[in-house]
Amino acid sequence: MSEHLKIHPVSDPEAPLPPTHPTVPLVSRSSSRSEHGETTKESVTQPPQLDSPQRKKKGRRSCWCRCVCYTLLVLFLLIVVVGAAVGILYLVFRPKLPDYNIDRLQLTRSILNNQDSSLSTAFNVTITAKNPNEKIGIYYEDGSKISVLYMQTRLSNGSLPKFYQGHENTTIIFVEMTGYTQNATSLMATLLEQQQLTGSIPLRIRVTQPVRIKLGKLKLPEVKFFVRCGVFVDSLAANSVIRVRNSNCKFRFRL
Repeated sequence: MSEHLKIHPVSDPEAPLPPTHPTVPLVSRSSSRSEHGETTKESVTQPPQLDSPQRKKKGRRSCWCRCVCYTLLVLFLLIVVVGAAVGILYLVFRPKLPDYNIDRLQLTRSILNNQDSSLSTAFNVTITAKNPNEKIGIYYEDGSKISVLYMQTRLSNGSLPKFYQGHENTTIIFVEMTGYTQNATSLMATLLEQQQLTGSIPLRIRVTQPVRIKLGKLKLPEVKFFVRCGVFVDSLAANSVIRVRNSNCKFRFRL
């Protein structure tokens, strides 16, 4: 019986080893395997980014610009609304300035005290006030002041009465004024010289009058009328009617 021998190859210890290839994972690093063998992607959370100083400055600048734009827009709308209201009121009421004139001036008392050279005076003034407006009335309130002056010296003071002047109305106002002037000797001499040289004496009459304007049934807040009149009279003789040669009045008002 013949005997069979099995021969197995034996590796040569001196032979070079075959090259090894790097193993590539079947599942990516950013994924994990679930219980059922499915791969799920892990969410990668990044650290929050902090606002840089430039971004903060840009945000503040844009907010400030929006505030300025809104403010300008509101102001523009207010101007438009107020202008439209004023225009409508002007077209409806057609306002006109009142007119004032000094008709008569009488010196009822002029006493010069020889002991202290003081001058005591009293004037009666007649003023004509005209309201030419068709739909506007004028309330003359308390607190008025009227003064008669020569140059810078105040001769007499008084006040106008409180009354209401209706539409297209002409009102004649009588005012009594009194005054006291110290060291009036030089003043009397100047008045006499002025009368002899020019034949007239220039006086100034100032009126400050609080009023309220009535537009239809609407009564507006109080304003002040300022009337400045230049008057030329023939003399300042006591207890006589002084003839007014020329009278020119200017008017303005202030809130």
